[in-house]
Amino acid sequence: MEEYSVPAQPCSAELEIKRSRFIAYLQPASDRSQALAALQTVREQHPQARHVCWAYIAGSPTTTVRSMSDDGEPSGTAGRPMLAVLEHSGLGEVIVAVVRYFGGIKLGMGGLQRAYSDAVSLVLADCTVQTRLQLAAAVIRCGFAHEAQVRHLVEQLGGVVEGAQYAAGVTLPVLVPAAEKTVFTRDLASISSGAAICDWQR
Repeated sequence: MEEYSVPAQPCSAELEIKRSRFIAYLQPASDRSQALAALQTVREQHPQARHVCWAYIAGSPTTTVRSMSDDGEPSGTAGRPMLAVLEHSGLGEVIVAVVRYFGGIKLGMGGLQRAYSDAVSLVLADCTVQTRLQLAAAVIRCGFAHEAQVRHLVEQLGGVVEGAQYAAGVTLPVLVPAAEKTVFTRDLASISSGAAICDWQR
């Protein structure tokens, strides 16, 4: 996967089923800490809510960094169906939290599953998305004489140098588009006459 869609901005949607209110909040979350911070914000906005169920995919759609919670609802009636809707959406870097205010009428297992799934589908329909390139991380070790050329190569391919450490040589953590890994490795060897070392992290 070379690119994928992510939420462009936070959005929300609400539906009512048998007097229970379901308020869905969808937000960008590039990693687990962002997802949990977004969840905490929703909880603070609704301190009286009976349930705040959630699911997230904190990375590309293929990442294993994903989780869910029924938050007191019967097991399997909220978090799992919510995560299933996210997975089928193809989005990455996303968290959705659904706040439920109980209306006094029980919905049953199937009714809850449909309600939470529908809430996520509803907020997804209102969500604008943007494209994110799949990035590959590497650590480059090179001599001082090659630093400028390495930086130029990374930028030329649409990547970013995330920092630098200087000792006997230069260590540069970089991110480059995953689709350009082969080109980057080849060109890095060319500009440094094979002296620069590329250690791919993912």
